[in-house]
Amino acid sequence: MTIAPEGKKTTERSKFEQLKVDSGYLREPLATELENDLPYFTDDAVQILKFHGSYQQDNRDNRRKGESKDWGMMLRLRSPGGRIPAQLYLALDDLSNQYGNGSIRATTRQAFQLHGIPKDDLRTVVGTIVRNMGSTLAACGDINRNVMAPAAPFQQHGYPVARRLADDIADLLAPKAAAGVYLELWVDGEKRYKIRPSVLASRIKKQQRQGEVFSGNSDEPLYGDTFMPRKFKVAVTVPGDNSVDLLTQDVGLVAFTDMGGRLRGCNVYVGGGMGRTHNKEETFARAADCLGYIKGTDVLPLVQAVVALQRDHGDRKVRRHARMKYLLHDNGIDWFRQEISRYFTGEIKPARTEQTPELLDYLGWHQQGDGLWFVGLPLLCGRLEGELKAQMRQLVETYKPEIRLTPNQDLLLCNIAKNQKQEISEQLEAMGWGDPSSTSLLSRHAIACPALPTCGLAVTESERILPHVLARLETLLDELKIDSPILVRMTGCPNGCARPYMAELAMVGSGVEQYQLWLGGSPGLTRLARPVLQKMPLAEMESTLRPLLIEWQEQAPKQSFGDYCHSLGDQLEAALQA
Repeated sequence: MTIAPEGKKTTERSKFEQLKVDSGYLREPLATELENDLPYFTDDAVQILKFHGSYQQDNRDNRRKGESKDWGMMLRLRSPGGRIPAQLYLALDDLSNQYGNGSIRATTRQAFQLHGIPKDDLRTVVGTIVRNMGSTLAACGDINRNVMAPAAPFQQHGYPVARRLADDIADLLAPKAAAGVYLELWVDGEKRYKIRPSVLASRIKKQQRQGEVFSGNSDEPLYGDTFMPRKFKVAVTVPGDNSVDLLTQDVGLVAFTDMGGRLRGCNVYVGGGMGRTHNKEETFARAADCLGYIKGTDVLPLVQAVVALQRDHGDRKVRRHARMKYLLHDNGIDWFRQEISRYFTGEIKPARTEQTPELLDYLGWHQQGDGLWFVGLPLLCGRLEGELKAQMRQLVETYKPEIRLTPNQDLLLCNIAKNQKQEISEQLEAMGWGDPSSTSLLSRHAIACPALPTCGLAVTESERILPHVLARLETLLDELKIDSPILVRMTGCPNGCARPYMAELAMVGSGVEQYQLWLGGSPGLTRLARPVLQKMPLAEMESTLRPLLIEWQEQAPKQSFGDYCHSLGDQLEAALQA
């Protein structure tokens, strides 16, 4: 054992953990390397850069033997609940054109990403984002990431409470010393851009200096100088709305409200996570366990207590074993419930009954409940570029709607006045959204990770070929006279950024134009799928799936595809060979 500042005990540190300690709260070697003339950062600086919301990438389409890589930075925003003010959207549009690759991409975690930003321009881009009501702090790295919540701006049924909770949790779990370093590096230390939590979040944040929640480090009271063992993810929703993929989160909250719309309490889920590694059986996807129900005044203290527990007990020697899901898997929910009592003094009661979860998407026109309207626009893979992006800019400049991003990579235009609705409808029709609620059979809920050419982890394609893959699948369904939707997800590697392991049908990159085939998740995202083929050549997709699809329609046409696959159990693999 080693002794951390002010007596806090930690396990032996890996080289990566020591890098965080030596960084000066995420300052070095990043600060030094921002000043040099190289077009790239060193490995150590890249690791620290992640905490500031950026990954170093290169365009793999442009790799040539013996030549320098085509370096560029991916930059991800921190946008709790997916909220993007019009001013920020317009700034991102400008930045993507002037410094990036011309596109903006909505992620599966309700944030925008920019791609292809030169290292020399990174300070300008981040600074411009901060000065236009945005932030990239803690969008990546070993820290609490962007907090998810239903994107719909409904003014009833608990939605305002869920959005407010997401904002408060994001601020509650924001770093302290590192936030100051962030402002120093990107906006010359201008403190007017400091994150300012609500009165409630500020009060609970003061408890980070007390008891077991305190890291032992006064400068960074919740995280300490090693921050988290790995990434940490939180989502909030209301009963029945599973747009946030609740069971894939480290902490998932389902908020219950009273007749007046006030928070009564939350069901709490812990220990979900998607990332895994091929041929490493000790890594796996996991759905969260239900911890129980807590009253409303205990929600924020419980969340920061869970963070502190994972901070102290997460594996800091083996990174692939460092997520909280492994802590739950290794020790069990009863151990977790007992251990959390050292950090949290509130009462954890049995969970309340919830409505059956559904994957809601909010496409089309809806009334918000405050006299205003919003419209949900399907945006396959979340990529805005070219003429569509130019038209979207014109619309946002004219009407100044608030933009919200969904976990399904779709885009909502919010706060639209009744007298604007017809004009905006006409503009959307000219942009190809004559009926925004209408999509193809499979594309409505399909998502994909970026993969090639920018992601360094990708072993094959995902985003670029998803439209073609869906078209092939829909042709197959037409041929078999199947008109039932199937929840499809696709990734270029096993890390699970598009949360494939909850899908009814998922393809997970395992080689060039080859994919693991996962089947049996549920339409409401409440059950893990299972791997049935390790390497399915993409060229053989139709011949592989046809026997199973035929059997599904013959045996249980009223069941969802995922439920039918799940019902087959160990016979699922045999059904593919029928």
